[in-house]
Amino acid sequence: MAKSTTQQPSMIETFREFKETKNIDRTTLVSVLEESFRNVIAKIFGSDANFDVIVNPDKGDFEIYRNRVVVPDGEVSDENKEIALSDAQKIQDDYEVGEDVSERVDFAKFGRRAILNLRQTLASKILELEHDTLYNKYKDRVGEIVSGEVYQIWKREVLVIDDEGNELLLPKSEQIPSDNYRKNETIKAVIARVTNENNNPKIILSRTSNLFLQRLLEAEVPEIAEGLVAIRKIARMPGERAKIAVESFDDRIDPVGACVGVKGSRVHGIVRELCNENLDVINYTQNIKLFIQRALAPAQISSIVIDEENRHADVSLRPEEVSLAIGRSGQNIKLASMLTEYTIDVFRDVQQDSLDNEDEEDIYLDEFNDEIDQWVIDAIKAMGLETARQVLDAPRDMLIAKADLEEETVDHLLEVLRAEFAK
Repeated sequence: MAKSTTQQPSMIETFREFKETKNIDRTTLVSVLEESFRNVIAKIFGSDANFDVIVNPDKGDFEIYRNRVVVPDGEVSDENKEIALSDAQKIQDDYEVGEDVSERVDFAKFGRRAILNLRQTLASKILELEHDTLYNKYKDRVGEIVSGEVYQIWKREVLVIDDEGNELLLPKSEQIPSDNYRKNETIKAVIARVTNENNNPKIILSRTSNLFLQRLLEAEVPEIAEGLVAIRKIARMPGERAKIAVESFDDRIDPVGACVGVKGSRVHGIVRELCNENLDVINYTQNIKLFIQRALAPAQISSIVIDEENRHADVSLRPEEVSLAIGRSGQNIKLASMLTEYTIDVFRDVQQDSLDNEDEEDIYLDEFNDEIDQWVIDAIKAMGLETARQVLDAPRDMLIAKADLEEETVDHLLEVLRAEFAK
């Protein structure tokens, strides 16, 4: 009996520790322990049907009882289900044939192999339960930002531990190129995907996903969280530069200003988190010409020819604007193409350049936004007209029809532009 007393608490303690570290509830704990005992009993006796297993994790003990029917001596056909009268009376002297005998079983007496079998069964079920717990915790959290501690750094991935000790993976392909990780430091990432092949769950994180930038913005900009401003599209070169198209559902709110904040206050923290990734925030519009024009900022466009069927745009610019449109290492035009989902080719506007040399008095339309509403200017620019002289040279009827403006609005526009040159 001494051996049994020593063995039982140690097995229970194993489960108590597991319960504390893996947050397993009482019902699950008891169920796993009971099932493990029954599996071993079934292997030893061929069946566990006539056994009762009672587990009490709070007290740190368990009891196993075998239930058999008393039969006359010499008529036992199945020792697992039947017990001879003489043997039954050794347990309690008043047993009679036909009665049920419930006998407590000392599990330790089953032998070392049975105990080893039990521990292996427990380990297997614990691992299975651990995997189920991890998968169920994260399967519906794809797209959420999580924080974790860097535990191990390998060539192809980083092992991150969450606040409950679960293992998360940040692959090299999902890391910002300029990221430099140190053991025990805390990092943020978005949950990119959760897999569970062969009951082996993997939680994959990402810091290069567009969703990571979107979630960071949602956390920093109250107007986004409140539904007043929406992020329509994002294009990123992680760690280098990103373009974000935003839209406001409230005319009183400037979506770009809301996202950037006073002197960039709302994006400073995000820029630092993304290893100084430059963020360009622009106003979203369904007018593709205007959208491409805004996406190519700070370059000023002379004209745009759109091929909607092939999602292609030919953009003409003054020679000095071409480098701005392309950007360092082609970043600006690549991001503009990613954001608008149009292939963009830029060309030098040689004809316009020649005209500019002949008459240097032409003025960009944006210079008149103190006298002309910006939405009117944007409507004209959407036609590919960027300067005052281009507008004055265009037919009045065409301005009214293609820009979808009222006659009075177009006449006021022309009046302001002519007045400027009259000076």
